[in-house]
Amino acid sequence: MTRNLLKNPNGEEELEFWDLTENGGSQWKVEEMPGDCGYEFCNSEVTKYFATSFELCLKRQVIDLVAEGFTAAQLDAQPAVRVEDWYCGRTDSGCTYQMTAALLDENHLVIQEFKPEPVTLDPDSDDCSWRQVSHTFTDYGPGLSYISFEHGGQDTKFWDGWFGVRVTGSSVTVEV
Repeated sequence: MTRNLLKNPNGEEELEFWDLTENGGSQWKVEEMPGDCGYEFCNSEVTKYFATSFELCLKRQVIDLVAEGFTAAQLDAQPAVRVEDWYCGRTDSGCTYQMTAALLDENHLVIQEFKPEPVTLDPDSDDCSWRQVSHTFTDYGPGLSYISFEHGGQDTKFWDGWFGVRVTGSSVTVEV
C-alpha cells in the first residue's frame, strides 16, 4: 500500500518536521479548519492547515528514501513519484501560492523538478476555495535518493497577521 512520506502534512503536530526556509511577517501559524473567512475542506478528517503571513513563508521537507525503507534497486526502477498539495485563500484578502518538488540524487543534486508558476488568488475575482495541485514524476533515470517538497506563499495586502495562503493535505508517495 502506498503511504504518504511527508510527516505532519496537515499541521496536527504544529510545525514539527518542517524546515521553515522562509518565515516572514508574522511567521507560519497552524489554524483550525475552516478558520476566519475560510472554506471547509473536502476531507472531514483534515481539521487544521498552515497559514502564511504578509511576507514570504516557505516550509520544506527532504525525504530520505533509503531511511524510509526503499532499496537502491527499487528506486533505480524509476517508480512513479506523486506529489499533491492543497491550497486556498481567504474571502477578505488576496494571496500568492507556490510549490517546488524535486527528485534528488545521493548528493542532493536535482534529477527532475516540478515547479509550477506561482498562483495569485484574489477574492474579488476568484473563488478562493481549496484547490489541488499534483504532479507525477516518471522516466527520470536512476539514482533517486531523496525527494524535496517545499510550499508556501504570502498575502497580497501586507496585513499584519495570517491573511496569506493556507496549505494542507500535502502528500508525497512512491509507487513501488
